Amino acid sequence: MNVESVREYCLKLKSCTEGFPFDETTLVMKIAGKMFALINLDENPSVNLKCDPEEALELREEFEAVKSGYHMNKKYWNTVELNETVPDDRLKIWIKNSYKLVVAKLPKVVREELGFN
Repeated sequence: MNVESVREYCLKLKSCTEGFPFDETTLVMKIAGKMFALINLDENPSVNLKCDPEEALELREEFEAVKSGYHMNKKYWNTVELNETVPDDRLKIWIKNSYKLVVAKLPKVVREELGFN
């Protein structure tokens, strides 16, 4: 996937918003104000995704394009280089899992307001 296809996929997720809260090269995707994906738009595009700690380590071992989260809590975040070595379907699963992890941590009232049961 390239930057634009990652962005488009994220925006299809329920109640996803986007913005540039840090700088002009880091597009942040949020659900209810909480980050679930940070897309680096520099010459070496990548995406930071939240991940289960055990799975994060496994993915780093399995895929050369998956590193510990750049400028993030390395226990919970991975940085995935967008260089075509990770199959699109796998990356979509990781994006969706990051989204679900963040949704699960939202207060119950917020999840209900957004239509998550």
